[in-house]
Amino acid sequence: MRKLLFLVYLTGLTVMISACSVSGESTVKVGISGSDTTVWDFVAEKAKEQGINVEIVRFSDYVQPNLALAEGELDANAFQTVSYFDAFIEEHNLDLAPIATTVIAPMGLYSEKYESPEELPDGATIALPKEATNMGRGLLLLQDAGLIELEEDFDGNGSLDKIVENPKNLQFETLVAAQTPRVLPDVAASIVNNGIAVDAGFSPLNDSIFHENETATPYINIIAVNEEDKDDEVLQQLADIYQSEDVKEVIEEEYEGNQIPTFVPLEEIGW
Repeated sequence: MRKLLFLVYLTGLTVMISACSVSGESTVKVGISGSDTTVWDFVAEKAKEQGINVEIVRFSDYVQPNLALAEGELDANAFQTVSYFDAFIEEHNLDLAPIATTVIAPMGLYSEKYESPEELPDGATIALPKEATNMGRGLLLLQDAGLIELEEDFDGNGSLDKIVENPKNLQFETLVAAQTPRVLPDVAASIVNNGIAVDAGFSPLNDSIFHENETATPYINIIAVNEEDKDDEVLQQLADIYQSEDVKEVIEEEYEGNQIPTFVPLEEIGW
């Protein structure tokens, strides 16, 4: 009888230990766009060591991850730039907030004829994406390169009439973003979005004559959560894990400059 009671006690103790182990682990659902989970798989491994189970939820567009977050189907998402996020939550009246910055996928200025923006001659033609947001981003890139000046209250929406200074009298050929690498033989330089450049075999870090860096704050990507959860300890812990040195090294090694780790304070992105 005593032996039986001892076995029952051991069984009960095992169940209790198991229950404590399970209850001590938090699960965080993180939404991303696309199928590339390389970095988040690594983050999930690190988080597991700290008692956080990260469940990665993939989406095929840039709309559902924010809506799913707002509906409570996700605990966080990580797929969008500050610029896109700010516009989206205003348009859809969502109460979301960023808790950390992650990477920037830099837009670049490419040329087959010149090796720096300074070498571009007077009257040179630059190819520029014609979509308003892409053009705005391209114009800001040209301003950062010291080639033009934009109006003081530039809102990020591209339009050539927003250029107030153009000392080299640069000419612009506007076309759909996907065409910008194809015209390189015919222009002095071309502004190419990150994804399109990578698809064309270019590396922004190695092949562009100028590219965005962490100063292009509207285009830094973020981890977003519901406003009410922004101080949640587990989510803040996850943000710290993402911004660790070894995650930075994974991003640098995996993407070779196509994505740049950009861990800056939220104040620098307007939050």
